[in-house]
Amino acid sequence: MYAALFQQMQKQLGQLDHWLEVAAQHATAKSFDPNLYLSFRLAPDQFAFARQVQVTCDTAKLAAARLTGQEAPKHADAEQTLDELRTRVRAVTEYLGGVTPAALADAATRVITQPRWEGKTMTGADYFVEHAVPNFYFHLGHAYAILRHNGVPLGKRDYLGALSFQPAKAE
Repeated sequence: MYAALFQQMQKQLGQLDHWLEVAAQHATAKSFDPNLYLSFRLAPDQFAFARQVQVTCDTAKLAAARLTGQEAPKHADAEQTLDELRTRVRAVTEYLGGVTPAALADAATRVITQPRWEGKTMTGADYFVEHAVPNFYFHLGHAYAILRHNGVPLGKRDYLGALSFQPAKAE
């Protein structure tokens, strides 16, 4: 289960990379600086676009690291351009590509904690299902919504990416 879900996160990060490319093309076509997107947000009390992308990436890499007992790659949260965000997305995508089913063998029973939980823990299974997956899609969805709200021509197919269709079997 974990390996398949990390593959899906990896796929969605690939879609996010595509959205960043489309956003840059849209800004160029409309004659404005594509890096303005980094500060856009849907609501005043919500993270700006750049932070949505950073948290999406962090959620995926930290979940993989915590569930495998490994150290996650570090990022400085200092991206100032769409290209720098794309570099981060690609780095996390590559990191997830190295997560093997064998490394996740004891993920469900691993004890997970983080400083902001103030001494509380979760099992790996609960952490992944209740925190990592919803948090990943929350921030990914908000990044998508910020771009759409600002006119970037993205649609549902851009969100989903390629699907694993199989030919229908004759009856």
